[in-house]
Amino acid sequence: MKIAAICKHTAVAVVVTGLVAGVGAAVADDFPSKTIEVVTHAGAGGGTDVTTRMMMLRARRELKQDMVIVNKKGGGGAAALEHYKTVPADGYTILTFTVGHAAVMAKGKGGMELGDLRPLARGTDDPQILMTKCGTYKDANDFVAQQKEAPITYGVTHLGNIDDVSAFMFAKKGGMQTPKMLPFDGGGELATQLVAGSVDAGVLNLAEAASQIEAGEICPTVVLADERMAKIADVPTAKELGIPVSFSTVRGFAVHADTPPEVADKLEAALLKSMNHTVYQGFLTSVGLDATSVAGSDVWGAQVATTVTEMGDALKELGFIE
Repeated sequence: MKIAAICKHTAVAVVVTGLVAGVGAAVADDFPSKTIEVVTHAGAGGGTDVTTRMMMLRARRELKQDMVIVNKKGGGGAAALEHYKTVPADGYTILTFTVGHAAVMAKGKGGMELGDLRPLARGTDDPQILMTKCGTYKDANDFVAQQKEAPITYGVTHLGNIDDVSAFMFAKKGGMQTPKMLPFDGGGELATQLVAGSVDAGVLNLAEAASQIEAGEICPTVVLADERMAKIADVPTAKELGIPVSFSTVRGFAVHADTPPEVADKLEAALLKSMNHTVYQGFLTSVGLDATSVAGSDVWGAQVATTVTEMGDALKELGFIE
């Protein structure tokens, strides 16, 4: 009787397992059956907004459904997280996750923690660049030397986020005077004010000052990355100057951690295929990046975890977190 009972329970378990697997496959087959929303914290025209829209161009075709952007501005990403935590974990709402969200999480704001998200794919890995008005400094070494003599003013787009953290840590690790920070509403305004002389330097990404660089008004001076950037190969990295600082503006996509695995996998595959398409790759080239920006959940997930941790450490060191 005992053997019969065991066999009976085993048979039931096999049937249940098969049913669960069948349900999961059915969910993936049916998904998506309606419009997918993509939540961003940026306004129209910003780097995050543009990156998201370029991803969506091909992802719509891969998923055979429309995709729309939902802008939730405020708190450097906190408002987007507050909104995202309220949506169902069904894959029909994707979050565009950036280093800004990492800073918000590190500060314990936004109502979400790292474990609440399942990273899908990375879209950009865009190094921070310290830029100056052309002619202000002889070269990168002069830029560093003058900051050792007296503090300068940096233009940034947020306080307590990657821009001012980048400038503070560059100065601190390089033995320079503590810089002053002047925040602006966006990279475009910052670039304009840098040319006007309102600040001595600006923390920008390559795309944010592309027109001014091309016009010879703004000069990229130091790249905060491990390697030089191909589009500005003559600009040294901080590490080449003996300053161990590396920060990037990363943008990628994530869903709730408890999203059905089959759905999350389908989304990841579609996003990767769309961002490896020539349309998106052309966009990356236009902003000075390359195919290495695109990465799957293995690489992106590890980077998200590291970014949240490193931002937390830096913000504590700078006094933004007690």
